[in-house]
Amino acid sequence: MVLGNKLGISSDAELAREEERLTKTRALELFERGLLDGLEAGTFAGLAQIHAYLFQDVYDFAGRMRRENISKGGFRFAPSLYLEEALAAIDRMPQTTFDEVIEKYVEMNVAHPFREGNGRSMRIWLDQMLKRSCGAVVDWSLVDKEDYLLAMERSPVKDVEIKALLKEALTDQVDDRQVYMKGIDASYRYEGYSTYSMEGLSENSSSQLSV
Repeated sequence: MVLGNKLGISSDAELAREEERLTKTRALELFERGLLDGLEAGTFAGLAQIHAYLFQDVYDFAGRMRRENISKGGFRFAPSLYLEEALAAIDRMPQTTFDEVIEKYVEMNVAHPFREGNGRSMRIWLDQMLKRSCGAVVDWSLVDKEDYLLAMERSPVKDVEIKALLKEALTDQVDDRQVYMKGIDASYRYEGYSTYSMEGLSENSSSQLSV
């Protein structure tokens, strides 16, 4: 079953392509328009705003807490019955140090509050917390896909691995356009989306504006 969408698409492959194109275009807007700086860092409300902006063209549930139970690779995320309570607890977690920020990120990943698009939204959310708390962001282009996925899989039990992996990839270039663009491309590759590049979408957007 193809996930219900605003585009009326009934093919998984076609939906994946259009979702990538549309949401990466929105991710570019988030940066170019400075919208991320106005969002609350480290709260579910802030994450929901990121998700709503990215997926507004694709899904009716953009920015809305899921009501379904979901799992991935045999791992069951937080039951929908207790999700609201879990998100409130995550909101209360501290985020003043690098370790605290990553611990909060790990807990939000376990919660997985949306029907689709959690990872891509949460990595932007994580960088916002790191930027405010540590004056740094992750250069995701330096984080190997397999290393990251394995570390995240183990993180609910032991978060030392994901902390070490992300700490090695920190950069103080928090407002660098290329770091952001390459980071979004890497983030999408973790989820299997690699048809479009942020640079290509940016060039296409610029050429349309100049016509």
